[in-house]
Amino acid sequence: MLTGRCHCGAIRYTMRGEPVHNALCHCSDCRRHAGAPMVGWAMVPADQVSIEGEPSIYHSSEHGRRHFCGRCGTGLFYVNEQMLPGMIDVQTGTLDTPDALPPQAQIQVAERIAWMEDAHTLPRFERYPG
Repeated sequence: MLTGRCHCGAIRYTMRGEPVHNALCHCSDCRRHAGAPMVGWAMVPADQVSIEGEPSIYHSSEHGRRHFCGRCGTGLFYVNEQMLPGMIDVQTGTLDTPDALPPQAQIQVAERIAWMEDAHTLPRFERYPG
């Protein structure tokens, strides 16, 4: 069982069971919604996720629904009943222990920002550079 929350704590969730799919998504839709170069997602049956609080819902496409905290703006869940009936994607960056669920794949790499391919070669700093 894993737990997570939005930035302000108004929405909390519990995820039970093993993900059906766990990946880093590079699609432009995820990037724009998150304001990040990629987004981590873990897909599980919707009945394995318990949510405390009331997420706001944005209709990001004809069938896609992105759930987020209306107070702090944190993206939390994605649902598409047309393509993925009964499933919910959980943004793994919102887990209390994100290290517990490492990604198993990268998806939508056809839309990946070109510089992301070599991002692992950039200089590293424990905190801000001095």
